[in-house]
Amino acid sequence: MPSDSFLHEAEARGFIHQCTDADGLAAALREGVLSGYIGFDCTASSLHVGSLVQIMLLRLMQRHGHKPVVLMGGGTTRIGDPSGKDESRQMLSDEQIAANMAGIRRCFAPFLSFGEGAADAVMPNNNDWLGPLGYIPLLREVGVHFTINRMLTFDSVRLRLEREQPLTFLEFNYMILQSYDFRELYRRLGVRLQMGGSDQWGNIVAGVELVRRTEGAGVFGLTTPLITTASGAKMGKTARGAIWLTADRLPAFDYWQFWRNTEDGDVGRFLRLFTELPLGEIARLEALGGAEINEAKKVLATEATALLHGREAAAASAAAARQTFEQGEAAADLPVVAIPAAEAADGVPAFRLFTLAGLAASNAEARRLIRGGGGRIDDAPVADEGALIGAERLAAGVKVSAGRKHHRLVRLAPA
Repeated sequence: MPSDSFLHEAEARGFIHQCTDADGLAAALREGVLSGYIGFDCTASSLHVGSLVQIMLLRLMQRHGHKPVVLMGGGTTRIGDPSGKDESRQMLSDEQIAANMAGIRRCFAPFLSFGEGAADAVMPNNNDWLGPLGYIPLLREVGVHFTINRMLTFDSVRLRLEREQPLTFLEFNYMILQSYDFRELYRRLGVRLQMGGSDQWGNIVAGVELVRRTEGAGVFGLTTPLITTASGAKMGKTARGAIWLTADRLPAFDYWQFWRNTEDGDVGRFLRLFTELPLGEIARLEALGGAEINEAKKVLATEATALLHGREAAAASAAAARQTFEQGEAAADLPVVAIPAAEAADGVPAFRLFTLAGLAASNAEARRLIRGGGGRIDDAPVADEGALIGAERLAAGVKVSAGRKHHRLVRLAPA
């Protein structure tokens, strides 16, 4: 039986920031399977944790019997969304966009079920309709429904102008094309809901209005809140870079460790957003105090990692962390970095191991890490940053640590 339970749970878990018509959307959800979409431009070869709220919202929608639509921005990536940006996006070639799209597709496989069923997810590409579109016919048909006065009031445009940062005419058109996407998805797939981050509110409202004016249809927009940590940092960004959602860019162990390092004040909120634990259990974990909050963080890390990498990888990551941090052992499940034998023919300087392991961005940074006391090899402080680590020792595997929380196992690549 169709219901609006999706909306109720989304509200309870903290997914909803704004909605164009909550009562109307609830009624539409009760009528039958409702299709809702979120667009993802193809600016990198993977998504990172900053996109995870949107992915989890699509997953929640499907869990409640509705149809998630993952729109690949093969066309809009060629323009660049100015929302929340101070600078114009770097222009990508068709080949780069295609490669990025292939990488991004992999991020959704663990979270959504794709297929031909009524509630199965689908993944259209907006270049299918934007690519062959004549620009002048578009402006004549769609452009008349947009006023410059209104467009200048939306945050995506206003903030760029207030900061006196250039806004190209190409980017200025992004709102029109995103609105056109909504109409095309409504016409082609019957999509009635567009979702996105809070910075997309202006674009989403514009799309809702375009569909209403040109199709006479009641469609809806919903945004999620901007997710920052308790200390105000942007979600998904760390000193060591983005927290990617594909294992080739970030190992499962490092993903687990990211969630384990959650600030105390974020544990309950992140459990609601990024796991599927019952709300009652989350309330119990959130209430833990003192050192017990660390147990809640481990639950968060394991549940979040299981959704992305599978339950087995999550358990292995938790066990590796326990061995590494609580028992002081070099765990077999640590992320492994294989280096070619030629690199170790004459031995590898200790500082160089940190660079090869990805624990330092440069040799100079590795030296500073060691001099500051933060570098350890096989759990021992590095006394001589230039000491050579021989091929025999590397063949057995060398544990390299930056601080207490970042570890790699460096070994020779198979011949």
